[in-house]
Amino acid sequence: MNEFKILNLGLTDYKKALNIQLGLLDKRKNNLIPDTLILLEHSPTITIGRGGDLKNLLVSQNYLKDKGIYFEQISRGGDITFHGPGQIVGYPIMNLNSLGRDIHKYLRSLEHLIIDMLKNYGIKASGFKGITGVWSNDKKIASIGIGVKRWITYHGFAININNDLNCYDMIIPCGLSKVRMTNVTTESATGKVTIENANDYIIDSFSKTFNQKYSGILNINLN
Repeated sequence: MNEFKILNLGLTDYKKALNIQLGLLDKRKNNLIPDTLILLEHSPTITIGRGGDLKNLLVSQNYLKDKGIYFEQISRGGDITFHGPGQIVGYPIMNLNSLGRDIHKYLRSLEHLIIDMLKNYGIKASGFKGITGVWSNDKKIASIGIGVKRWITYHGFAININNDLNCYDMIIPCGLSKVRMTNVTTESATGKVTIENANDYIIDSFSKTFNQKYSGILNINLN
């Protein structure tokens, strides 16, 4: 069984996290580190993926600047989404050679990971045929947008835990005009939901989904 490490960055600006991803991607390509799952929360940021439509941003970029919200056009798949505190973002830095170089299988595996994780809160969730992501009660609870370089993955998934859902009023989430967003706190009947517990559940589900053993924290100099 292969092993994977965790790098928990806490609250991190988007650009800093992207630079860390790219550095680890290069190290993974050269087998200097094992598969690694980065977990973090972002400072308020709206991102739009390659091929995304700027019409799905419903406010001006000057408005975002005035509100202290970053806006980034990036290299992942998918359209537009919001990141902020209370949302867990996971960036797997994985070698897809061990998964048969199958990007569609990898996307379905990320959906399965999230669906399995949400069971810990009594939340029934599922994918939606033809649209990448995870839904609960016809509302989107997690988004997925990936990048792959030389069969090493980066970017990843975002699960709404206890974030402010009003922030999605600034965009048409994922470019889907009728989509409604939700989070774990709203959908769960288990009481208070914490980022710490959610991270633990994600690690467990990642291990089961990819049949890899969690082997601790990635010890690396990020400077």
